[in-house]
Amino acid sequence: MEELKTVRDVKNFKVQEGRVFNSATHEEIIKGATSDLYFVRTRELLSHAGRENTPVVAEIFTTRSGILCGTEEAVRLLQGKKVSLWAVPEGEEIKAKEVVMRIDGPYDEFAMYETALLGILASSSGWATAAWECKKAAGQKPVYCFGARHLHPAVAPVMERASIIGGADNCSCILGAKLLGREPIGTVPHAAVLIMGDTVKTALLYDQVMPEGSPRIILVDTFKDEAEETLRVAEALGDRLDGVRLDTPGERGGVTQGLVQEIRARLDQKGFHKVKIFVSGGVNPERIAALSAAGADAFGVGSYISSAHPIDMTMDLKVIDGRPLAKRGRIPGITPNPRLVRYY
Repeated sequence: MEELKTVRDVKNFKVQEGRVFNSATHEEIIKGATSDLYFVRTRELLSHAGRENTPVVAEIFTTRSGILCGTEEAVRLLQGKKVSLWAVPEGEEIKAKEVVMRIDGPYDEFAMYETALLGILASSSGWATAAWECKKAAGQKPVYCFGARHLHPAVAPVMERASIIGGADNCSCILGAKLLGREPIGTVPHAAVLIMGDTVKTALLYDQVMPEGSPRIILVDTFKDEAEETLRVAEALGDRLDGVRLDTPGERGGVTQGLVQEIRARLDQKGFHKVKIFVSGGVNPERIAALSAAGADAFGVGSYISSAHPIDMTMDLKVIDGRPLAKRGRIPGITPNPRLVRYY
């Protein structure tokens, strides 16, 4: 697909009529339609001066520490361009101001993609870092990402994939999991229980319909007291019950340490020691630590990951025509980083 090279190209670029979604297609990203306009102006100016293919070295550095994610997409975006590229691999912990990517080649080969490259790395790294924080709080206990509902569907799989890169054990978004060769996780929402009219009826139906190997984890906060529903479900399913899920809304106080402690105690008193307690709803690292201490066994995290602040990335030209050169405030020349891996 022909890239946008001039202001006239931008003027003539038309949005397809009748498109279903406002999100950019892969083709539009490659064309440069998600780039900032000033890169097109720069491209046109340099072309007019015969300087568009000036050899440069560009570096991308991060503003704060966290977990790097988005490297693979960034690498694929520039695949086939006449550049050499080095980057820190996905999933690595990075420090503030660390150079995470270096690009060496004619400026016009990659100039249009600065916006996309920075956005890919910034958003994905923010989500991965939030998941990493949750996983650190949970220790050996599973953390699952349930954040897809908080984002536009075009980027939700990117977020959920990034959460796994950051340390989440799995995610609920189908495409997010499939991108990493995994199967998504999840049971049923409150809607199923409401339509069935009873938690135990829903549990029995779930056990009957779902294939063997699907964990029998049942929501117990739809109609009655959570502890009461937990015991009703445990007695109905017996050894086939793997766990109960607490998702008590904030209007009723949310899931508290006391609630988790009570349910754990009541399950143990009745001999249901193997039944796990799964917690979701407003979960963050602080709550994970507290609820884990109270007896929770696994956690579903939504908005804490999906609403994570991006880790801002900055691209600077550091070498031009073989000569170390940079804007004021930056040190000219290549910044050494032995962690950078050459991709091409």
